Order: sequence, then C-alpha cells, then structure tokens
Amino acid sequence: MRVKTCARPGDTSMDPADIVINAVDPCHIRLVVSGTSCDKYPAKQHARNVASRLGVSHGLIFIAGEPTANWRDSDQSRPFRQRRYFYYLSGVGESDCALTYDIGQDVLTLFVPDFDLRRAIWMGPTLSREEARDRYNADRVMYQSSLVPELVSWLGKRPQDSLLYMVHNSEIPEGLSADLPVDTDSLRPAMDAARGVKDEFEIRMIRQANRVSALAHRQILQNIHQMSNESEIEGSFLNTCISHGAPNQSYQIIAASGPNASVLHYVRNNESLKNKPLVCLDAGAEWQCYASDVTRTFPLGGEWPSKYTRDIYRVVERMQEECIKRIRPGTRFLSLHDLAHEIAIIELLHLGVFKGGSLSEIRESGASKVFFPHGLGHHVGLEVHDVSESSIMALHPDFDHDQYGPILNPLAEGMVVTVEPGIYFSALALANARKQPHAKYIDFEVAEKYVHIGGVRIEDDILVTRNGYENLTTAPKGEDMLAIIRESARKACKESGV
Repeated sequence: MRVKTCARPGDTSMDPADIVINAVDPCHIRLVVSGTSCDKYPAKQHARNVASRLGVSHGLIFIAGEPTANWRDSDQSRPFRQRRYFYYLSGVGESDCALTYDIGQDVLTLFVPDFDLRRAIWMGPTLSREEARDRYNADRVMYQSSLVPELVSWLGKRPQDSLLYMVHNSEIPEGLSADLPVDTDSLRPAMDAARGVKDEFEIRMIRQANRVSALAHRQILQNIHQMSNESEIEGSFLNTCISHGAPNQSYQIIAASGPNASVLHYVRNNESLKNKPLVCLDAGAEWQCYASDVTRTFPLGGEWPSKYTRDIYRVVERMQEECIKRIRPGTRFLSLHDLAHEIAIIELLHLGVFKGGSLSEIRESGASKVFFPHGLGHHVGLEVHDVSESSIMALHPDFDHDQYGPILNPLAEGMVVTVEPGIYFSALALANARKQPHAKYIDFEVAEKYVHIGGVRIEDDILVTRNGYENLTTAPKGEDMLAIIRESARKACKESGV
C-alpha cells in the first residue's frame, strides 16, 4: 500500500517524497491498494479479543482445524465443514490446518498441510504458504511438519507461569510430552464470550448470507404455483443459493406443508402439496461460514385459503413485530419472550382456543407452551445457534431449566439474534395437553379446527445497534409476500391464455 500526498490542494508539481507537511497544512490523501489481501478476515483482532477474555498476558493458544475424513467403511470423503473455533481465529476454510497464537508476543501462526504430490494430482494442490500469506491475517505461515517442533520450542522458552490453552485435551499433537502445562477449561468460555458480539466484518458476512437467502425465498414465492411437492421447494432453494455462491446451508432445510408445519424441525421434505393450506419454509444460506436463519410461512395461492390460516398468521405476525421493535442494547431477551407469550394468549383467547382464565392464570399454567413450545430466538453467527458468554434465555420459574439454560446478560450492541415466534397445532401436543392440569384453559374442540394448518412461524435475524436494531433479513413476508405469489400466478395464467 502506498500513500501519496500533496502539500496544497491541486499542487502536483513536487515529488511526494520531497514534501514536508506541516500540522496546519490541508492535505489530500490517496490510498493506492495493490494485491488482493486488503480485506482479510480479522483473525488477529479475534485472537487478541480472546486473549483479553482469558485475562492473561502470556500463554499459547493452540487450535487444530477440521481434518479431511472419510465416511466409515468407505473411501469417500465426508463433506468438509470447518471447525468454527478454528475459523474464528483464522478465517481459513481449508482442511488439515492448525494455528497457534502467542499471547505475550502477539504472534498468530498458521500451519498449512505439507505438499503431497499424489494428493495434488488427484484432488488439486493444498493451500500453499504463499497463498496463505496473501489470503489470511496471520503473522507467520508454516507447514504442518513444523508444528510439533514449534510447540516444543515454545514450551522450552515459555515464562514459568505460561500455559498452553486448548479447547480439548484430546487435541494434543503426537510427539509432545504427556506432562504439559495445558489448560483445557478456560479457552472455550473465552471464545464463546468473544463470539457473542460481532464485529463489522462478521456483520457483513451475515448480511450477505441473508441477501442470498432472500433471493432463494423470493424465487420460491414466484414459482410456488408450479410446485407439487415439498422436495421441489427444497431443490429450488438450494439451486438459488448455489447459483449465487453459497453452496452450504446453515442447517437442514425445513419445507413443511400442512400438518408437517407443526413439527418444529421437520426435514423429510418429501410430501405432496396437494390440499395443503400453507408451507412453513425455514431455510438459510451460509456465507463464508456465517449463518442466516430465515423462516417464512405462506399459502400456495396469493390469498389465505381460510380464516383459520389468516388469523394464525396475523397472531404470529403481531408477536414478531411487537418483539422486534423493542430490541436495543440493555433489553432482556427473556422479557421479549414473555411478551410473545402474552400476545399469543390474548389472541388465542380472542379466537376461542383458550377459555376460562385470565392472561396471568393461563401464562402461569404453562398452557401457552402447548402452542408456542420453543424460545423466541437465539444468537446467530458462525453457527446458526451461535455461542455466547451465556444463554440468550434466562432461568424462570415457568421454564424448563434444561431447555433454557443459565442467566444471560442483556442484549448488547453487535449481537445478532433471531426473533422467531410461532403458533403450532400439533395433534400429539394436543393429545398430551388433555392429560395436564392446564387442559381446563384449552377449548380442544376449537383447537382441533386448526390442526390441518400445522403451524406458522416467522423468523428474522436482528442486529442490535447502538440505538436500536437493524433487521438483516430481507426475504418478503406479510402483504409483500402475498403480492409476489399473486403476481406470479397472474403472469402464469396470462402466459397460458387462461
């Protein structure tokens, strides 16, 4: 990178190297960038952040990346998915790598596979040291054959109280002494805390993942009238993602039609769409290892086929809108979860699904969990259910402690969370609810009328900003979604002469 300056605006008569700039002089600065490495993944920044969370001034962090592996009893390799802790400190999406970060020296070292001629002939060459230096934000790049000697050297020179920090004890490379100063308890919590708040680079990756997801969701809305099976929805989503440079999915696609939409993680995606009132499509593309998580529920035509589907969609729509608009730093996510339940209870009382109790009585009984059984959301980042310093859901007397986990700090600027309320009418859940004390608050005759719908879920990825929030998800929903379906159906009819 070269910097050129002029002492006075418009004065280009002098050689920039000869110019003396005074503090009071106005300057024009032009940055001339050469090469391709100006926008590297901020690995060094992440390493420093993790070291800060560890609270130590000396030590060595060691993390191995995901190795190449075959399926059991097969010579076929498993699809590669980089280990997320390794990626956070490297930005490297290649297999068979490792890294160290010397906290005291502030040196990040990347280890890449040794050159293997046979592998290069069959599969193409692995990442070279030269390529790695250009692509990644590492201070040093070395071959894997240097890893053990480098660790031995560090162990021999380390300050007396310095430790080797690892996520798992099982990752100690062969060839090292069994009596090592290893700490396998501190690194993971430090990395989880660091990953909970995203930097600008990470937010760009999540935003791009959402852009691709939005394209894929829109494509399905434009063509749903031509589809006859859930598998076509899944295929269309994958086709759009792959075509736009995002071949990996953040999670298995859920394309659930009719009653299947009551299964929270339905992934069979093989049933006919015939006579189904709606589809719940939960699908999100991944961009450079960063996830998006998007759910849309829509009818097969441009209008809701019945008041039952329309009414439940509007309930969930209100639940989501009321929760999203309250997101800002300092908000307790559990309070939003409680708000979503309160709105659900009020609306289901209005529809006659609940009966014979007040809002507080029904909430305390747990009856609303029959229809809204999951949490309002979670962190999103390198994992679709991303790590953080502590769970997004706090303990509460009404909640299952195993499901919702420990107490969480309030939302902070830079966090990305989903807001994904849902209302479901599961035949299995209703059958079980009949046996519970809260059954007195449920009108099962009314609830049964909604079972054919399955369920409605709407989900967006929300960035917590300094003064509020930004919705990173741009996939159409609500009236915009219905308008796309109507317009595409109209065009199809016109083209066919109907």
